[in-house]
Amino acid sequence: MVSFDCFNLEDGIPIYLQILKYVKQGIISGKIKNDDELPSRRVLSALLGVNPNTIQKAYKMLEDENIIESHLGSKSFIKFSEDKLHNIRNELIESEMIKTLSSLKNMGLNKDEYISFVDKYWNEV
Repeated sequence: MVSFDCFNLEDGIPIYLQILKYVKQGIISGKIKNDDELPSRRVLSALLGVNPNTIQKAYKMLEDENIIESHLGSKSFIKFSEDKLHNIRNELIESEMIKTLSSLKNMGLNKDEYISFVDKYWNEV
């Protein structure tokens, strides 16, 4: 069963998108595997304290992206191909890089300074 114990709500970001990202990060980290069962929509709604429609929207998006399989009146399971895993990984890396680079550029860092910081801190994280 996919655990949402470490899920933390962030202000300003729609909850359904946070759920989508949480599942994707779990997949690329290996914490969430193929055939893992997701909590029911009702259970996850109660656990997170959000509207069941929000959970339904997140699950629908996961289905549309071929990350989960759901059947009417049945449980939902994680299902993804190796190609999908590769695509998810690239999508999340690109998203994080763009946010980080944008923030650092706004602080006045140039490319050489950025690379210098990456070299300096890579092994410390």
